[in-house]
Amino acid sequence: MKVLLVDDNRLMLEGLQNLLEAHDIEVAGVASDGRQSIDLALKLQADVILMDIRMPVCDGLAATRLIKAQMPEARIIILTTSTEDEDLFEAIKSGASGYLLKSMDTDGLIEALEQVQQGTPPFSPGLAAKILSEFARTGNPKEPASSQIPAETVKPASGGTLNSRQIEVLKMVADGLSYKEVGARLYLSPRTIKYHMAEIMNRLHLENRAQALAYAGQMGWLPKNT
Repeated sequence: MKVLLVDDNRLMLEGLQNLLEAHDIEVAGVASDGRQSIDLALKLQADVILMDIRMPVCDGLAATRLIKAQMPEARIIILTTSTEDEDLFEAIKSGASGYLLKSMDTDGLIEALEQVQQGTPPFSPGLAAKILSEFARTGNPKEPASSQIPAETVKPASGGTLNSRQIEVLKMVADGLSYKEVGARLYLSPRTIKYHMAEIMNRLHLENRAQALAYAGQMGWLPKNT
């Protein structure tokens, strides 16, 4: 995996670069503002772009829109301190493939990058539920084109039922917990949680985790505080 890092904080850039390289993830380049990120994205063709929001010259949301306009296949993950709903929804509408908070730990970031490789949009705890709640409220999915949830997938799937353990796992995942965090709460391994999610999608005839989360939203399993 090749990653492009975009942040105006030099200390943050150096820390991220050291962290990723320690986990055998190649840092293809670094940019300190949105304008630089556009030029480097086109030049380096990185697999993933980790993009800050608040930056000089060109902010991360504008840069995301401009990169996606020229590289629709680009996988851009917002990595920010902002928990504002407006930033979250605008990032997704701009084409971001995920939204992570800088308060997350190292394991969470590495797992999020692995999710991107598997085609699963990564979100910090509670943020996916916010998007799905907005979807349920407006009927307008605010996910990027690469991971939009078709309207029909939020209807309860037919031909499959979930057991109590699977429902428990799906509720926790819908609440934004990673497989590792769900496993810790249930005293199971992350591999077992991943197996349960695969079984859930198989029973409900769904294609990916985003659709499973949409199903959870339709069933009323989202957190009540979102």
